[in-house]
Amino acid sequence: MPDFTITLDVAKAWATSWRTNPPKDLAKGHLIPGGALSELLATNGVVDVRAYMGVDETGTQKLMFVGVDANGKDLIDANHLIYDNTEPCPKNCDPTSPLYNP
Repeated sequence: MPDFTITLDVAKAWATSWRTNPPKDLAKGHLIPGGALSELLATNGVVDVRAYMGVDETGTQKLMFVGVDANGKDLIDANHLIYDNTEPCPKNCDPTSPLYNP
C-alpha cells in the first residue's frame, strides 16, 4: 500500500515556502491519488477535507490534505495524518479537458 502521508514539519516547510516565495508559474491543477482521499476520508472523525498549498524543496507545487472534524477544525495528530502524493499539472494533465485550456 502506498504511503500518502508527510510529516507536520515537512508540511509546515512547504506551506511556508508557498507563502514566502510563491511560484511564478502556478499549476493548472493537481492529480490526486484516489487512494489518498479514500484513506483520509475513512479516518475516524473526518467529515471533510481541507487542502493547503505548498512548494517542496525541488520547487514542485503541492497540495496537502488534512481531515476536518464536524466543527471545522483540522485534525492533525498521531491519529490524523497529513496527506500528499499529488502531481501538479502541467506534468500530469488531461490536455483535452476544457479546464486545462478554457
